[in-house]
Amino acid sequence: MTYEQLLEKTALENENVVVMTAENRALVRNLPAKLGERFIDTGITEQTMIGAAAGLALRGRIPVVHALSAFLSMRAFEFIRTSVGIAGLPVKLSSFIPGFLSDGNGPTHQAIEDVSIMRGIPTMEVFAPADEQDLVQMLPQIWASSNPSYVRINMRPATYQHEAFQWGKAEWCFRGKDVTLLTYGFMFEETLKARQILQEKGLEVGLVNVRSLKPFDTELVNQLALETSQIITIEDHFEVGGLFSILSEYLIKNGIQLKLHPISLQDKWFKPGRLEEVMAYHEMNAAGLVNQIEKLVSKK
Repeated sequence: MTYEQLLEKTALENENVVVMTAENRALVRNLPAKLGERFIDTGITEQTMIGAAAGLALRGRIPVVHALSAFLSMRAFEFIRTSVGIAGLPVKLSSFIPGFLSDGNGPTHQAIEDVSIMRGIPTMEVFAPADEQDLVQMLPQIWASSNPSYVRINMRPATYQHEAFQWGKAEWCFRGKDVTLLTYGFMFEETLKARQILQEKGLEVGLVNVRSLKPFDTELVNQLALETSQIITIEDHFEVGGLFSILSEYLIKNGIQLKLHPISLQDKWFKPGRLEEVMAYHEMNAAGLVNQIEKLVSKK
């Protein structure tokens, strides 16, 4: 089932579901004819869309809103924080082309601080599925939550058969004593490839799909402390505020000592270009990740 098919099915089964977009119909092209007045396109007006969604939510609706990640998370941030976050309304934010998936666009369209921004809002839940299969199996629970949510939409085809989603839990795909890789969203695909290469080179490499960033799976961290010698976080996000920060905060707060290294974007936007070019340039493709991981593991 695709994202659009799931949303159509959910909306037809629940008349309170309203689909909204700020003139970004890539994910929902076929829904206007199916939903009629419950499909609302506000035009290129992300703030207006969020304000309207908050009003609909106050009246018992469940708005699922769509916009490009950079504009949804930043242009509309005050409206999300104030109208949705403070009120704790069940507005569901579907964030399109986050991180490296902003293929061919420059810094204005790069959402690489969105996890940091959104997790800072009380009551906001933040998710980053590894691919479309992961996305579709997660969304029913996300949409059923009474809290607002921010989802990094990922329509890439699955290269791994995922376990069923458990609320607030990470997916521990492989265990490894030498190093465990924690990642989310699109970077799961490249990290999975990198892990296979490292395994063939003789390293015991664990891999975790941290698809739920908030709530965060703290039990996972406690178990990692017993099973692995070091952790590397991998993300198409700034180092500050993302998974590395989330994990660091928990380790320090709870007095847990682990060797922790980040692979992320550090204080710079990524080079504009086609996706494969960008990944190679920043050493975030499988080959580049292997190179970076081997250097970090050698320092243990």
